[in-house]
Amino acid sequence: MGPSGIPWRGPGDGRPDLPLPPGPMPLRRDGNLRKRWRYVGFYGERLMLCAARAEVGPTGSSFWALWDRVRNRELAHTTLRPGSREVVLDGPRLLIDAPGLRADLRLGEAEPIESICPGESGWGWTRKRAGVPIEGTVEVPGRRLAVEGCGVDDESAGYQDRHTSWLWSAGVGTAGDGRAVAWNLVEGINDPAAKSERAIWVDSAPHEPAPVTFDGLDAIRFADDSRLHFSGGAERTRDDNFLLIRSTYRHRFGTFSGRLDGIELSEGRGVMESHTALW
Repeated sequence: MGPSGIPWRGPGDGRPDLPLPPGPMPLRRDGNLRKRWRYVGFYGERLMLCAARAEVGPTGSSFWALWDRVRNRELAHTTLRPGSREVVLDGPRLLIDAPGLRADLRLGEAEPIESICPGESGWGWTRKRAGVPIEGTVEVPGRRLAVEGCGVDDESAGYQDRHTSWLWSAGVGTAGDGRAVAWNLVEGINDPAAKSERAIWVDSAPHEPAPVTFDGLDAIRFADDSRLHFSGGAERTRDDNFLLIRSTYRHRFGTFSGRLDGIELSEGRGVMESHTALW
C-alpha cells in the first residue's frame, strides 16, 4: 500500500508530507531506488530539440537529440560519464555543449500541474509545464540558428516500482479556432482515473482529461472517441543492460493531426515516447 494522501494533484493545498523536490530525498525508500530526471523539449516548425538529465540511485546520465526539419538532419548523443556537463539544466536555462551541437535556450513562464501518484510499491512525483515559451540559439557545424517557439518542461522524481513501463506524449499546437493548445498525456505511469499527470493546456490554462489509450506510438484515443494521430519524422532509440538496471527507450519527434480530446487541431508538433525500465 502506498503512502496516504495520494494520488494528489496540484498546485494547491494538501501536498502530502513526503520527501519531495525541492527538498532532500533519500537514496532508497519503500524498497525502491530514488529516480530523478528533467526533460526539456523544444518543438519548432524548423527544428525540434530535446535534452535531459536523469539519475537512478547513485548513477546518472544525460542525452540530447535534434531534428533539423529543413535539412532533414538528425543528431543525438548520450553520455553516461558521471559529472558530465554536456547538458546543463539550471532553472530556466538549458545549455548543451557537445561535439556537433551547442545550444543556449531560455524557458519562459507557463502554468504548471503537479501530481503525486502511487505505484504497486512506491510512488512518483512530477511537475509538468507544456506550451512553455522557449527562445535562444542553436549551433551545428556551419550553421547558427535563432530559435523561438514553445515546448515542454518535465521534472520528475520518486521511488517508482522496480519494473516500470509507460507511453508518453507531449506537444504544442493550434486548434482549428485559433486557440493555443499544448498537452502532456501518459499511459502506464502517474495515470490514475483522477489526479493524474495528464493535462491539456488551452490558451495556457491546464485541465485534466479522462484516461487515454495509446495505439503504440501512432495515435492516442480519448474517452470521447476522438483520436490524436502522429506522423513521425525523427527517432532516438537506446537499449541499455547493466544487469541490475535495464532500459528500452524510444523517442520520436513528429507532427500531430486529428482531435485532442474533442478539440480539432489545425497543427501540432511534439513527441511520442515509450520506455520500459528495470530500475
